[in-house]
Amino acid sequence: MNLNKVIKRSFVAVCASLGSLAITNSSLAGDLPTGSKDDPLRVMMIPADTGGADITEDFKPVFDAIADEFGIHFELKAGSSYAAVVKGLCAEQTDLAWYGAVTFGQANDLCGAELLAVDVKKGESVYFSGIYAARDSKLNTLADLKGKSLAVGSVSSTSSFNFPMAMIINANIDPVKDLSKIVIAGSHTNSIAALKEGRVDAAAASFNSWEKAVNNGIIDPSKFKVLAKSEPIPNPPMAMNKNLSPELKAKLREAFNNIHKHVSAEKIRGYGGKKVDRYDAEYPEEKMLAVLKKLSKVTDDLKREIVDKAGER
Repeated sequence: MNLNKVIKRSFVAVCASLGSLAITNSSLAGDLPTGSKDDPLRVMMIPADTGGADITEDFKPVFDAIADEFGIHFELKAGSSYAAVVKGLCAEQTDLAWYGAVTFGQANDLCGAELLAVDVKKGESVYFSGIYAARDSKLNTLADLKGKSLAVGSVSSTSSFNFPMAMIINANIDPVKDLSKIVIAGSHTNSIAALKEGRVDAAAASFNSWEKAVNNGIIDPSKFKVLAKSEPIPNPPMAMNKNLSPELKAKLREAFNNIHKHVSAEKIRGYGGKKVDRYDAEYPEEKMLAVLKKLSKVTDDLKREIVDKAGER
């Protein structure tokens, strides 16, 4: 990598630390990585619960296969927070990012992040959010949550916060006024742990994370139940910096669309480390963004009120 690139990327990082997220200067954009072995694309992923010990372990086989078959090279790392991954792409500190629907929407609004691909299993590119409770509790519907406590994941999480809150609101429950306590656990795993340990009456997490906890023996399914299941949510998408060259964008889409034809099925992994059939780089961006309209009641003001409530002792 030449010295000019190092200097300019350092300048971008400094600007980001000062809060200057909307860096779109064409001279800086022209110095984005090329994807060569010596100048790999930088990939950052939200720190969601995964199949491996590190989220990069879930996706590394796919990226390694693309490097081998299509000659596009990558450097993978997990972000420290959901917000950091949005900021990273928008500050041009990263070139590709793995988001949830909500964080993709934030990056799209902030800096025009473009949808690259979603994983596909049995012809579907969706997953589900859920709210769970102890089987011997008196909770049978979301309406029963009035006066009860709830654990959720990160405020930026699509399936451990935003969709569950929308489900609760649609059940005519005001999460701030009607819930006795809200625990912002920070992750799907921590939300589930709060329920298992009896610290809350119910917990929110994706079905992927719930199934992982069951399969790993963390949760005994005979002692817990699904209180509510969301409608289908678009799978967490891979996104890319809008300032990558058109040629590189096209090559990335070709690679993700076709990598399943070149490698063993074992290497094609998606959200939660699950085996998937393929990636779809033609998934409509409008369809991904449409899901956010269903979360319109989960406003920024409401999130702040929920965070305040969670901080009460």
